[in-house]
Amino acid sequence: MAVAAIATGTKAPDFELKDNHGRTVKLSDFRGEKNVVLLFYPFAFTGVCTGELCALRDELPTFVNDDTQLLAVSNDSIHTLRVFAEQEGLEYPLLSDFWPHGEASRAYGVFDEEKGCAVRGTFIIDKEGVVRWTVVNGLPDARDLNEYVKALDTL
Repeated sequence: MAVAAIATGTKAPDFELKDNHGRTVKLSDFRGEKNVVLLFYPFAFTGVCTGELCALRDELPTFVNDDTQLLAVSNDSIHTLRVFAEQEGLEYPLLSDFWPHGEASRAYGVFDEEKGCAVRGTFIIDKEGVVRWTVVNGLPDARDLNEYVKALDTL
């Protein structure tokens, strides 16, 4: 797995992806408005991913508020993401990086070509669109939400 995530201090690559309701979401829409917690995960309905996304759901006011927007991205289709969000009660945007397959994941350097999916990459992007914090975990390794909270507190 040779992934090299984009570095902190760099401008976050813009993207335009459909969410689990078929709405278009652009990263640049949040510029000047909100900090963004951009979370890439391998696949809906898998154990570690479900656990991570439900943990975010349970702490949602920390990640979706007047200052911050959470965006979760996988390489699943919007139809898969819609069912997943309904089943797990996820009220934040699940974005589909399905086609062109992995384009946004590749732009952030978190696409695993061998597995055909994103690894667990998280990017905290400030209101100016600059990556301020990042962590990348391997496929089996869940992330620590407390790290995100600490990073958000520094903005």
